[in-house]
Amino acid sequence: MTLRVANILHDSVTDGPGLRAVVFLQGCQNRCEGCHNPGLLDPGGGTEMTIEDVMSEIARNPLMTGVTFSGGEPMEQAEALIPVARFLKECRYDLWIYTGRLWEELDGAERDLAGLADVVVDGPFIFSRRTLSLPWRGSANQRLIDAQKSLNEGKAVEMAEDK
Repeated sequence: MTLRVANILHDSVTDGPGLRAVVFLQGCQNRCEGCHNPGLLDPGGGTEMTIEDVMSEIARNPLMTGVTFSGGEPMEQAEALIPVARFLKECRYDLWIYTGRLWEELDGAERDLAGLADVVVDGPFIFSRRTLSLPWRGSANQRLIDAQKSLNEGKAVEMAEDK
């Protein structure tokens, strides 16, 4: 199984807490006005990588505490990301996923992938609601969803801001 990857960043401190790797997935149908990563919209861009190569690339930095799936739109490659997410959880990495979709809209492989995350930052970027004052988000409509609590409670549960 393969993934379309735009880039893997090894030392982010802005895409979730701690020192993180960020897997920027290629391809997004959301087309949000003011998109932060417009070069990642084309599903044919980036590089095709095996899931084994992605896992190996992520594991290169021994100081890393977490991994973030961003994009593009990770949920468009949810099925192929599930084995990567399982590997990350086995290695005890904290996993965040950014998606332009709402928690309530996720189903099938998307819901399975979200179920492996610690936090899902959901909702489209809305240019008129953009903000620099909220941690980990680009627009005020986006939520920090505690994925495990949400699964247990059967509804979206927002994470405490100070986590």
